[in-house]
Amino acid sequence: MPKIRSITYFGNLTLETIEDTLTQAGIFLKAASNAFCDYGVQTRRFASQPFPQWIPKAELLPQQGQRIFALAQAAGIDYVSLGTVRPEDAPAYVEAIASLFATQSGVFATVSIADREHGLSLPMIQRAAQLIDNVSRITPDGMTNLYLAALANCSHGSPFFPIAYHDGGEPTFALAIQAADLAVQVFRSAESPAIACQQLTTRIQQFTDALTPIAESLAAQYEVQFGGFDFSLAPYPLDDESLGAALEYIAGPIGNGGLVTAASLIMTAIDMAQFKRTGFCGLMLPVLEDSVLARRAAEGKLQVQDLLMLSAVCGTGLDCIPLAGDVGVEALENLLLDVAALSLRLNKPLTARLMPFPNKRVGDELNFDFEFFANSKVMYVPQKRHFNLNTSDYIPIVSRR
Repeated sequence: MPKIRSITYFGNLTLETIEDTLTQAGIFLKAASNAFCDYGVQTRRFASQPFPQWIPKAELLPQQGQRIFALAQAAGIDYVSLGTVRPEDAPAYVEAIASLFATQSGVFATVSIADREHGLSLPMIQRAAQLIDNVSRITPDGMTNLYLAALANCSHGSPFFPIAYHDGGEPTFALAIQAADLAVQVFRSAESPAIACQQLTTRIQQFTDALTPIAESLAAQYEVQFGGFDFSLAPYPLDDESLGAALEYIAGPIGNGGLVTAASLIMTAIDMAQFKRTGFCGLMLPVLEDSVLARRAAEGKLQVQDLLMLSAVCGTGLDCIPLAGDVGVEALENLLLDVAALSLRLNKPLTARLMPFPNKRVGDELNFDFEFFANSKVMYVPQKRHFNLNTSDYIPIVSRR
């Protein structure tokens, strides 16, 4: 049965109203958790508008991040997202994210590297890559990049972290759904891919139909808008809740071809269901959060380029990608460039959550004592680039017509 990975409350923060806003969010999230108690609510989260809009100086970010997280915890909120830094913001805000992460865990932030209005921002690509590299060394285990992502063409309102941020409007909430098990159950036993696709759509429809009245009732009672479902079939690191397993039930073992077809079939099932949508509503393929993907990556059968190719038809981009500690800023820039270009050309939201692990080399084993990660190995990416990032501020990539 699908679970609610997160009930995410979106609200506006100012330095003067942090405590009041988080208290109100906590009251709502507690009521929402009770209302959805039959659906396995895992976390309660809060997302603000982009923090450069309300924190007047970048150097204040670590202090305010600590304050916000302490107040959030007191209000019963598990995690906080402070939103994204955009190209028009001062570069110091990007650099301050590393200081935030060094002083406080449980707080997420992102860097926007591309949008439809401006195109692909080369300075933000460079800053994001350097930030990822710096953040990887905050702790010896390299896990701090879990709280960071680069965003390409991502709008507000997704309840999944790290992407979540508010648009500055009225308070809103949305539901992030963990439902890879649905795809596994359906495609493991169906008579044909077409029948499985229909069955998956039906199961998604039944689930959202059951939850929508509860969400609408909460919205009316607490005067908080319901933003919708991000039904992205998010996995959990067990084979029965693995999107990698679902893909293999359709196309056979990863590495033998057919992945794009399998992913497209599951995406079609999601798209055919009728419910209020927000965020990605696609396939999430976070390598380290999916037991089968982590295993295939360790076997060398799943490459980073495969995941980029899959991003063209589904997914969130490159998520939880295990990289060598010395992968280098140029290699990170390469990956960010490709994710950003894909997002703009296809007019879809994509993210990059890249995780260099200190003192690890390509092929080294990774063993985690973390509930949401599966063991794997460090993946290979090319480390040289011939693209000159210092030629201009933006590359004007337009969407396909």
